[in-house]
Amino acid sequence: MSEQKNAYASLPILLGVMGDPIGHSKSPAMHNAALEAAGVNGLYMPLHVRPEQLEAAVKGIVALGYRGVNVTIPHKEEVMQYLDVIDESARLIGAVNTIVNEGGKLTGYNTDGIGYVRSLKEEAVPDLSGKQIAVLGAGGAARGVIYALALEKPERISILNRTAERASMLASDLRGHGMGDITGSGMEEAAAVLASADIVINTTAAGMHPHVDDVPVNPELIREGTAVSDLIYNPLETRLLREARMRGCVVHGGLGMFVYQGAVAFEHWLGIPAPVETMRRAVLDSFMK
Repeated sequence: MSEQKNAYASLPILLGVMGDPIGHSKSPAMHNAALEAAGVNGLYMPLHVRPEQLEAAVKGIVALGYRGVNVTIPHKEEVMQYLDVIDESARLIGAVNTIVNEGGKLTGYNTDGIGYVRSLKEEAVPDLSGKQIAVLGAGGAARGVIYALALEKPERISILNRTAERASMLASDLRGHGMGDITGSGMEEAAAVLASADIVINTTAAGMHPHVDDVPVNPELIREGTAVSDLIYNPLETRLLREARMRGCVVHGGLGMFVYQGAVAFEHWLGIPAPVETMRRAVLDSFMK
């Protein structure tokens, strides 16, 4: 019996990331490097889960003994209905990107916004209080980022989206939760909004590999000295950031957000500090392969 217990004790901790598609994800490289650096016997795997398979896949977390998983596009909102507990911030954001399995009880968290703000403050804008922030896009990524930004007490957050109604609805919903001065409008208002913005943040997929020539807004509308941030990390510098840098702007890429959201997830799963620099190096190395 004791030999059987020892055999189970040596089993690796199972982690993974669910998405569709998933082959492009850098999460396995990052988290497997983190597990090794932390001295944890574990394995982090890419899990290709199609939308019609999501419910069964979530049940499989418990059945297969996974400690937890990350959740990426297109499952962050849909997965919530299959979980036992939703963390308050994830509930307000309306999306989950991290699931923790505690003895068969699945709890959903959202680490995207927290990871993004930690990265933005460390790498580009140390103090966000009193700033005017323009957010491009009104999807799930925008919601998570705006929630975390609002906690930093900026003067105003202006949401710009191709569909003005969606931007207005998101702004109204967040204001209703006491998130501060948040407005929403269509891209036809971009020139006016960007003229006074201290920080511009792209939360859309415009510019993501393989569509690297796309931009979410005309970079010429962004004034010199503005901090311009992009959630995209592949490529490491998007066309938006490249042109903003040439216009004298401070630029901030999505790598830091990706690393820090992963670090927060790692800490949820294992309860130990994440080796952040190891994780960053692993992602950068994966781009060289």
